Amino acid sequence: MCVDCRCGQSAPEPAVRRRLDLGERLLRRNDQQAAANRRRFAAAQLPVVNLLSGPGSGKTALLERLGRDWPRGAEPAAGPQAPGSGAPAGRPPMAVIVGDLATDNDARRLWAAGLAAVQISTGQACHLEAGMVERGVQALEQDGVPLAGLELLVIENVGNLVCPAAYDLGESLRVVMVSVTEGEDKPLKYAASFHGADLVLINKIDLLGAVEFDLDQCRRHIARVAPRARVVALSARSGAGFSALRAALGLGRDGGLDLGLDLVQAATPVLQP
Repeated sequence: MCVDCRCGQSAPEPAVRRRLDLGERLLRRNDQQAAANRRRFAAAQLPVVNLLSGPGSGKTALLERLGRDWPRGAEPAAGPQAPGSGAPAGRPPMAVIVGDLATDNDARRLWAAGLAAVQISTGQACHLEAGMVERGVQALEQDGVPLAGLELLVIENVGNLVCPAAYDLGESLRVVMVSVTEGEDKPLKYAASFHGADLVLINKIDLLGAVEFDLDQCRRHIARVAPRARVVALSARSGAGFSALRAALGLGRDGGLDLGLDLVQAATPVLQP
């Protein structure tokens, strides 16, 4: 249960009205910080991806493979091995801000894959907020990873397809991922999250046969709730579909990004109320 939106908790009508007013004030404050984040990212000409999914869909595995496959320069014999140890020397210019309720396990996995990463522990909050992203950026810079030196920043949101949909983080691209082990109807059940997506990923297609997932039906559901979103089916485990993912993200053959300022300076994403 989220401490802000109290999702799943029932209460008398007066309490509902008070929580709604509080929620409006919290979202207004969040939107102000998101606008500041967006200006900061635009000044650095940095594309920023907000990656949403349910728990266990494979967000971290996806980013691990992107990190391993990204072209990189010569590396020193020994480098930092854990978050907080400084920028990974000789590593690709891609960084990740990871949101989780607890632990820094995912950030450590990403560092092992060659990515600069910082962990934001949200406690009881089941989503990231724009202010948390600001603190994540500050932590990256303290670790020697300035925004101006990056080609891509990914915000790995808390594993949840409910609350994160309402929070603008200042991103230029919103990506929502679902895995074949979750069922074809996830886009319909969590329409608010998918509605604001620029790109939808269907992960774990290496398990299609085992789980009898109907890929075409899932695509139809996505088209119904997110008609403007591009859809890419892939497997973070096998690497299938990653060439299409790289194209969808604007990744060039040399690993560089060419999303253009029109995306970096994009207007506030469409969000469901």
